[in-house]
Amino acid sequence: MSAAAPTPLSTPDLIADEKATLHAFLRYLREALIANISDLDEEGAQRILPSSGKSMVGLLKHLTIMELGWFSHAYAGIDLPSELHRRTLDAQDGAAAAIAAYRAAAAKSDAVIEAAASVEQPGVRTLRPGTPAEPTLRWVLLHLIEDTARHTGHTDNIRDDILGYSGDWRGTISW
Repeated sequence: MSAAAPTPLSTPDLIADEKATLHAFLRYLREALIANISDLDEEGAQRILPSSGKSMVGLLKHLTIMELGWFSHAYAGIDLPSELHRRTLDAQDGAAAAIAAYRAAAAKSDAVIEAAASVEQPGVRTLRPGTPAEPTLRWVLLHLIEDTARHTGHTDNIRDDILGYSGDWRGTISW
């Protein structure tokens, strides 16, 4: 992995039903997150910056847990192994492995999303107090879009700090 700007991504350009639109935006954010880390060297991908207390790999692992937790465990009711909730990084947890695990979790989430009849269909359980006891697919999709967008923004800033510059490195916005 080297630190050259990845291929520009485009916001989903579609007019579709709610489920397809929300799913397209989640997939777009996933790819933006992966683009931010995929071309960094291993040291950069694992560097924890004092300004955020987070690393690119750490954020990717967090979102892997959120994908599996909310879509598979909470919404679909699939029991997951307890080691899934391990939050510390092991030496073997490199960027490539983290990306592969995230892509695998996203594929499982995509299958759950596709299997749901509608965004109004309630799930099985919640992950935490203060959220709907049986969240709808709409709620889970919007929550994951929000969480993924927030952490993709973190990776934008971490990447800027690692590479020593700021701005829209994708070069896709002109006002």
